[in-house]
Amino acid sequence: MQAALAEVLKHPSIWRGDGYTQSQSEVVGCGHPALAAALPGGGWPSAAVTEVVAARAGCGELKLLMPVIAELTRQGKPVLLVSPPHIPYAPAWQAAGIDLRHLTWAEAHTEYDALWTMEQALREPACGAVIGWFAQSLTDRQGRRLQLAAEAGGGCGFVLRQGKQDVSSPFPLRLSVEPLGGGIAVHVLKRRGAPLGRPVFLHQEALNTASQTGAHHALAGTVPAHTIVRRTASRPLAQAA
Repeated sequence: MQAALAEVLKHPSIWRGDGYTQSQSEVVGCGHPALAAALPGGGWPSAAVTEVVAARAGCGELKLLMPVIAELTRQGKPVLLVSPPHIPYAPAWQAAGIDLRHLTWAEAHTEYDALWTMEQALREPACGAVIGWFAQSLTDRQGRRLQLAAEAGGGCGFVLRQGKQDVSSPFPLRLSVEPLGGGIAVHVLKRRGAPLGRPVFLHQEALNTASQTGAHHALAGTVPAHTIVRRTASRPLAQAA
């Protein structure tokens, strides 16, 4: 009986309140030791969607993800960017250690199309990660569809947005990011297990080291992406290098 219960408790949809470190879910290393200590399993959850709420665009949310994007593309796993706020600057992504052959940018005409694109990509088992940018919080139904798609495909999903933090969400991990002198403060809004009462501070030097040289300029000085208006116009970033 106890053995059967232990197997049930290993399911990623079940968490126990006696400690987040007991999570049995697979994770992908986040590349930030201070943040890893606050994440269940020590990294970004696989087969799940993580939400990152930014105080304003470009305040450090992308720096959190550069190490995992680099690691996944080095492993030959495709990573899809869905409707980033600016056209990605390929040389800077390459300087961050990212293999552009496995990085694809998709621009959607509407938020509905962006959600559809992200859901379909998350269902693909070969996809390492899907990162989608949204102007506002998703509805519970939209979030659950993305979460179910991630569970089906097994990859990592990331929803990046601005706006309110205190909204309900089906995502198992939710963070918020705000700039702070000398770095960024990462608040863990939701995680499996015990809550975290204080933010994690990531120093600028540590962020730059984790992201490698040039990563923090990945979206700087680029052209707004609204110039492309197609349902799911996409292309490998290597073509733009």
